[in-house]
This record gives sequence, C-alpha cells and structure tokens, in this order.
Amino acid sequence: MQAFALAPDMLTLAGVFYPTGYVFAMFPSESDARAAGERIESAHISGRPLLLLDPQTIEQHVARTAGGADMPLPSAGTEAATVRQYAVLASQGHWALMVHAPDADATEAVMRILRGTPFSFAEKYRRLVIEDLT
Repeated sequence: MQAFALAPDMLTLAGVFYPTGYVFAMFPSESDARAAGERIESAHISGRPLLLLDPQTIEQHVARTAGGADMPLPSAGTEAATVRQYAVLASQGHWALMVHAPDADATEAVMRILRGTPFSFAEKYRRLVIEDLT
C-alpha cells in the first residue's frame, strides 16, 4: 500500500475529486482498511499500487476539492456531494482505500473482498458516472 498523493488526473475540470477507474472505499478504522488492503493486494487485482488514505489526508486533500464546486452555478453531477460524504466519514475517523479497477471484472473482484469486511462506503468512478457499491 502506498500513501495517497492527489494528482491532476484525479480531478474534474472544475477541480473536484474524480479518480476515473478507481474504487474508493471507506472503513471505520485503520486496521479495517489495512486488512482489506492486504486482501486486495494478495488478489493481484490491479497492476497499480493500492492507495491508503488516513482521515487527515481525506479532509486536507480530497474534501477541499469540493469547496467551490457549486460556484457560480450548482453542479449537474454528484461528485461534490460524494466528496462531502467522504469528509463527514473522515471527520468520524474513517480511513479509505483507492483501488484501480478499470473494468467491471476488476470492480467485482474488489467488491467480493470488500463484502467480507466492515467497509462503510464504496464508490466506483467510471467515466461520467459515480456508481454506489454499498
């Protein structure tokens, strides 16, 4: 698992967090996130590193991207509302994993693992659609 670093390709044109091709899953505790991450890494689902986000990183780097999403006009999408949900959970101490899952098979492989864990929230970022996986 690697620490998260916000990259420009994880943002919409308006600057809101939107990591296309990733599953973003949140967990009530660090130990829950790490245990799920180890299971996902063992399954070799993705050729990209699994990213681990602590609550402070979510609040400081991910949540702040929703700041001006509705200015000057309300957003037509749900990306800002989704990021705000991450901020609420992070404020309660939840951790997150980001798993590159570029297709439906990879997404289902991740979810087979997550269904056996106490995850609190999971979303798949597809082109133009955020899919609720909970």
